[in-house]
Amino acid sequence: MTRIDTYFTVPEVDASALADTTVVVIDVVRATTTIIEALANGARAIYPTESTEEAVRLASSLGREDTLLCGERKGRKVEGFDLGNSPLEFSRDVVEGKKLVMSTTNGTRALGVAEEGGRVLVCSFTNLSAVAAAVQGDDHVVLLCAGREDSFSLDDALCAGHLILRLLDGRGEEPALNDASRAARALGSAREVSSALLAKSAGGEAVVEIGLGADLDVCADLDRHAVVAEMRDKAITRAGA
Repeated sequence: MTRIDTYFTVPEVDASALADTTVVVIDVVRATTTIIEALANGARAIYPTESTEEAVRLASSLGREDTLLCGERKGRKVEGFDLGNSPLEFSRDVVEGKKLVMSTTNGTRALGVAEEGGRVLVCSFTNLSAVAAAVQGDDHVVLLCAGREDSFSLDDALCAGHLILRLLDGRGEEPALNDASRAARALGSAREVSSALLAKSAGGEAVVEIGLGADLDVCADLDRHAVVAEMRDKAITRAGA
């Protein structure tokens, strides 16, 4: 690995420059946490979309008999959808063997930009070590934080920082880091992940306000799953599946 670039918001990213990079998308509260939970519980594939209208059309074309519509707006399940964006909803009895079409406020938009990357992985605290191991041999890694409504998000930056710390651990020669990567590393060095800390972030506060604070216990559950989730041709599956 020769370079790690971090972007704290989606608008910072020039999608046309991602072609030869490995892009790691982070949206801790809650899209990437929920995606990992779904795959760990046997979902066949997740199809991210930016709009709810696109999600409805895609779910219809995939076949509604084994496809679930999932997503949120302002944190709450979209009316008429099967599931929202709470990782606790995506239990094995609900998602095993199913295709999921997902639209969220921030995360699926970031995934839409990331698809220009040469390789695209999905990261949360719940699969942090698995992602670190998966990208360790890659030359140029881009950490794309979904942020919150085009603004900096503490939870995503903290996750990026802890991922960088794992990627640098034991390395003789440090890869080149952009300023955001250096800032994220400093944040990760200073703070451990906890649901209490996530609850102090803007995204976490919003989740607590709508009565879904229990989601943050899952979001903060470090290395809960050894799942590497990769997006190819607009579908996210377990790597190697």
